[in-house]
Amino acid sequence: MTELLTRLLAGDAGLWPEGNVSGNRLGWLDVPRRMVDEAGDLQSWARSIDASHVFLLGMGGSSLGSEMLRASFGSDRLVVLDTTDPETINGADIRDPFFLVSSKSGTTLEVECLFSYFWERWPDGRRFAAITDPGTPLATLGEERGFHRVFANPPDIGGRYSVLSYFGMVPAALTGIDITRLCEAAIAADKEDGVRLGVAMADAANQGRDKVTIVVPDHFRAFGLWVEQLIAESTGKRGTGCVPIPSTEAETGDDRHVVLLEMDDKYQLGTEFMLWEVATAIAGHILQIDPFDEPNVAESKENTKKVLSSLPLPAIDSADPATVSAWLKETVRPRDYVSLQAYLPFGQDDALEGVRRAVRDGLGGTAVTAGYGPRFLHSTGQLHKGGPNEVVAVQIAPRAPTAHVEIPGKPYDFGTLIDAQAIGDLQSLESHGRRVLRVEVNDLKEVS
Repeated sequence: MTELLTRLLAGDAGLWPEGNVSGNRLGWLDVPRRMVDEAGDLQSWARSIDASHVFLLGMGGSSLGSEMLRASFGSDRLVVLDTTDPETINGADIRDPFFLVSSKSGTTLEVECLFSYFWERWPDGRRFAAITDPGTPLATLGEERGFHRVFANPPDIGGRYSVLSYFGMVPAALTGIDITRLCEAAIAADKEDGVRLGVAMADAANQGRDKVTIVVPDHFRAFGLWVEQLIAESTGKRGTGCVPIPSTEAETGDDRHVVLLEMDDKYQLGTEFMLWEVATAIAGHILQIDPFDEPNVAESKENTKKVLSSLPLPAIDSADPATVSAWLKETVRPRDYVSLQAYLPFGQDDALEGVRRAVRDGLGGTAVTAGYGPRFLHSTGQLHKGGPNEVVAVQIAPRAPTAHVEIPGKPYDFGTLIDAQAIGDLQSLESHGRRVLRVEVNDLKEVS
């Protein structure tokens, strides 16, 4: 066993800069064994839930792993609602629902709003369960409202490292995934491979090849949702970081570090979870940053609160979407990457990927990422503000609210909330001197 792995498994906080939060963030190393021990109970409980659809109300680390597992295993029963887009929320089929309310802190604004909306329509605690840390406001709420069950997750696991804990395994059980097999794959993973992966990733970043291009088979394309949050939020700080670029095809360039994943067994995902978590922790050591904090994530949240505290929303200048290509060609420099940030309804994955590839090819192979807002705020948002000043962001918002959906107990609706989140992040990006262009569209095809 290498020295780095020995120190990691021993919980040596000296691996990372002074003041790091690793002391209560390394539970992910052992949680797969706990989940194996509890698999029988979890799957028995899951079989007792006979609802047609399970709606996961969560953001970031509370949702992305589950969405990746849902897509990879092909489940239609689980619906991950990690959005505040009113059209997406309004379109949820809740004739026979069960709701998983998922938040580590128990105070996530989006989750609170989603819960309020669905509770008003189904005020029956037997149709709800919560996943949260012990003693949070959500845990208390679950007890008071008579939730079917409240899962108290080990508090020493950060959100982006939590896929093999209750946050990922409870939804997995509800979709029929064999969580014993998945967690045993994680336990059996060769962590030395993870160390080598992390060292190579960080060394490449220090040499200017910081665009970690992770090539996955098309049927595992959703793996990118999970791994980009893990890498971006963990390493993108103090002006450094690794920029994850998930892709289903080879992408090359002088600033690229390419990792090719060959996966044919869905349960190999358990192995990959552990390898990439180890790799990310080790990369933090090499980059001399704390891979377990997220110092810039709160900025956009606070800006959103400020915007919402002084309604109506301020007028924001938007460019003609037909000028995006020209603006990018004038703005993008060597070693930059483009971030396409779509505050739009879900269900446009193929169209968004098409825009991503068109922008990449139009810029001669420049690295391009794409994601839905506000989802990415809990994922790659940390990197865009805290990492190297290489991001060129294009914020894509709807010309008008996609639907009118009230939020019980709030003086604003979901359309106002998602607009405020976009405005808040725009302000945060600009305050960090990032280059950003906002456009408003009715259709992604307008972006050119």
